[in-house]
Amino acid sequence: MRANLPTAAGPIAPGRLLIIDDNKVMRLLLTRGLEQQGHSVATAENGRFGLEMLRAERFDLVLLDIQMPEMDGLQVLEHITGDLHLREIPVIMISSLDEVDGVARCIQMGAEDYLFKPPNPILLRARIISSLEKKRLRDQQRELFRKFATREVADDLLAKGFSLGGQSVQATVLFSDIRSFTTITESQPPSVTIELLNDYYSLMFEAINGRGGVVNQIVGDGIMALFGAPAPVENHAQSAVLSALEMIEMINLFNLQQAAMDRVQIRIGVGIATGQVIAGYTGTMHRATYTCVGDAVNLAARLETHTKTVGLPILIDENTRVALSEALRVEDCGPVDLKGKNQTVRVYSVPEGQGLNR
Repeated sequence: MRANLPTAAGPIAPGRLLIIDDNKVMRLLLTRGLEQQGHSVATAENGRFGLEMLRAERFDLVLLDIQMPEMDGLQVLEHITGDLHLREIPVIMISSLDEVDGVARCIQMGAEDYLFKPPNPILLRARIISSLEKKRLRDQQRELFRKFATREVADDLLAKGFSLGGQSVQATVLFSDIRSFTTITESQPPSVTIELLNDYYSLMFEAINGRGGVVNQIVGDGIMALFGAPAPVENHAQSAVLSALEMIEMINLFNLQQAAMDRVQIRIGVGIATGQVIAGYTGTMHRATYTCVGDAVNLAARLETHTKTVGLPILIDENTRVALSEALRVEDCGPVDLKGKNQTVRVYSVPEGQGLNR
C-alpha cells in the first residue's frame, strides 16, 4: 500500500504520473525515483504517444520534456490545455534549456511548473506534491459545483468562468409537472410527499440527463429542462421528445410500484417547444442561475398547461415536430389558442409507448 505524502494541508495520496520524454535514460531515472516515493508511473517516448495515453487512461500529473522529435513538448502542452477533458491535469515541464523566455512561455501556455534537467530530486518531489494538492482542490471544487448544478453547467463554469448574460442558441425546452399535486399534498403527511418528490425527481432526471438534457429549474413539482444548451445536443428536439416518452414510461412503472404499496399514483404532463433562445446566467454577481428566455420557453410552458385541458400527456409545437424522425408518430391537434399568444399555435400530440430504444 502506498503511503500518503505530507503537505501543509495534511497528507495527500500518491498519484498516477505520466512521463513524456524521448530520452530513455531520463525516463528510467525519473521512473525509479518517483516509484520510490510511492507514485504509479507510466512513460511515453514521444509526444504523440503521450497524448494517446492521456486520452485512454487517467493520470494525475504529467512530466513533459520540451525538446522531442515528431511533436515537441510545447505542441503537446497546447493539445492538453486546449482539451476540455485534459486541461485540468497539471503539467510540469522539464527541459535542458535554461532560458527565462522559455519558462515564461510554458507558464503562459498553462503549465503548472518548470524544472531544468536534470531535476533536483528534492525540488521535483516538492513540485509534484504541490501540483497534486492543487489538482485535488480543483477536483473537489468541480464536485462541489456538480452538487448544486448539472454536470454540463459545472463544466461550462469551469471552462469559461462566470459572467452574467447569455448567447443566442437554437434549443428545445421541456416543461413538466404532476397533475393535481396540491390535492396529493393535502391527502398525505409532508414526509410522504417529500419521499414521493425525491423518487419523482430521480426518475425524471434519469430520463432527461440520459438524452443530453439539462434540468435548470425545479419549482415544487414542476421541472424545466433544456436540450442544446449549455452543451450542444445532436437533434435536441428529438432528444427532448424521447426524454418525454421515457418520463411517461417511468411514471407508469412507478405507479405499479406505488399501487403495490397502496400509495398514491401520479400523472404528469409535458410540453415541448423548439426555437431560438437566449441561454446564460441571470441574477446578480452574488446569486445566479443558468436559464434561458425566449418564445420557445413561454410556448413550452403553455403547452404543458394545455395538456391538462386536452388530457394528453405530451404536446409539442411545429418546430419540434419537423425535427423528428419519421419513426416517431405524432397526432395533429390542429391550431390552438394559447394564453399569451396573439396567433393560434399548431399543436401536436406524441402518443406514449414508442421510440424508446437507445
